[in-house]
Amino acid sequence: MRGAVPRLSLTLLAAESGARLCAIIHYLVRGQLGWFGLTVACLVPGYAAQLLSILWFRADGHAPGCCLLALHLLQLGLWKRYWDVLRAAAKAGGGAGELLAQLGDVCVLRLLEALLQTLPHLLLQTYVVVAVDPAGFIPGVSAGLSLLSLAWALVSYSYFTFLLKPGHLSPPAAVILCLLLWRTGMLGTRVLALVLFARLYSFWVFGVAGVHWLLMSFWLGAQQTDIVAQPCRWRLFNCLLGAVYIFCYINVRPGPSRTRVAVFYAVST
Repeated sequence: MRGAVPRLSLTLLAAESGARLCAIIHYLVRGQLGWFGLTVACLVPGYAAQLLSILWFRADGHAPGCCLLALHLLQLGLWKRYWDVLRAAAKAGGGAGELLAQLGDVCVLRLLEALLQTLPHLLLQTYVVVAVDPAGFIPGVSAGLSLLSLAWALVSYSYFTFLLKPGHLSPPAAVILCLLLWRTGMLGTRVLALVLFARLYSFWVFGVAGVHWLLMSFWLGAQQTDIVAQPCRWRLFNCLLGAVYIFCYINVRPGPSRTRVAVFYAVST
């Protein structure tokens, strides 16, 4: 199962990237330069994950050479990390601690890239399909693959955190499938609701999302999350996670989370 997770992650990442490239070419060929520019702009936040990947390579004692830097510049750094995980899984049989560390790094980095890059692209392409070109096949396919890739990034992160718990084995495929369906449904309905609100009320959607973001940020601050030690970084972390909570719930605290999940869904709905 540990080999199947990075293999599926790499497949979805490749499919999502290919569909995004097709969408860029689609807008360029049709002369829709506004949507072309916005679609290209969605790529820029993804470099945060690439930069962090380079810093982690350096922290692990691997001096980044020209080839590695070029891969990250082309936003292929996570592809290399997935490839390294697959090679380590083939050699270690899925039980080595080094394999788990590599899997954890790439799961966290992929989740960060998905939230910073895939999510804005998903919102943009969904808006195009709903409000501009309902018959647009390429934007629709790109939005669908982005939704699936984002949901899988959340599932793979949950899978990694599950493996970190003492005495826990790999969850069965049925559990992974249920998690994927839950994440896909949750994200899909949230994105569609925001896009439809933006279609009807235009820029008022930023006011609604802003209120939700403030509520979630204050709520996270009230929980005294200790994942970040420094006060300034702790506030910044809560603000960033509060923005993520507009779309989905991510558990960042150890222990039972039923009460927190119930509060989140009560506010979200």
